[in-house]
Amino acid sequence: MKKLRILTNGILRENPILVLVLGTCPFMAVTTQASNAIGMGAAVTFVLLCSNMLISLLRRAISEKVRIPCYIVVIASFVTLVQMIVQAFLQDLNDALGIYLPLIVVNCIILGRAEMFAGKNGVFDSALDAIGMGVGYTLAMLVMASIREILGSGTWFGMAVPVLADNNISIMVMAPGGFAVFGVLIAVVNKVTKGKAPRKKEFGCMGCPSASVCGGALSCAGDGKEAAAK
Repeated sequence: MKKLRILTNGILRENPILVLVLGTCPFMAVTTQASNAIGMGAAVTFVLLCSNMLISLLRRAISEKVRIPCYIVVIASFVTLVQMIVQAFLQDLNDALGIYLPLIVVNCIILGRAEMFAGKNGVFDSALDAIGMGVGYTLAMLVMASIREILGSGTWFGMAVPVLADNNISIMVMAPGGFAVFGVLIAVVNKVTKGKAPRKKEFGCMGCPSASVCGGALSCAGDGKEAAAK
């Protein structure tokens, strides 16, 4: 059951887009067509899976003080691989995704899962986490893109939708329409989960590898003792 929970967490309860609200820049930019959403979702899922597994394998060899730069190098390597494949075989998709394909390197979802999960768990669990988060990301992208494409362009995967093809709402493929749909989807997920989705945790100096240099660890320890005394 623990493995199943790790796999399914990212689909709804901890959906990276609609719950954790990470990686929203490409989410808003490329979801004007459903085909773009599938392409971006597949690319992110591949990078997430490969980077999670490799970081999990190397977690004991990576120094705590340089873990973030190491994570970025690993992620950038797989993003470069994906970009080369897309440029070679899927030129139309490459043109559609544009700058947002190489920007997967700094996608908060991938770096966040590397930091919060892959760096602390085994390879198999990290792979399950990556698959779940990737599927959740892709599904959110597909739903968002489908709504915007159908209403805004009157098509779905390039196929004309009766009535809407000649009576589309052009604002839906623009930024205001994107934000409106995004807000509605977040509200729906919040309703389905009954507001029980995990809240963002507070991060202080205690988790920073440079805390010992700037004295932040001592400051946090002091604050913790004061809070406990109160």
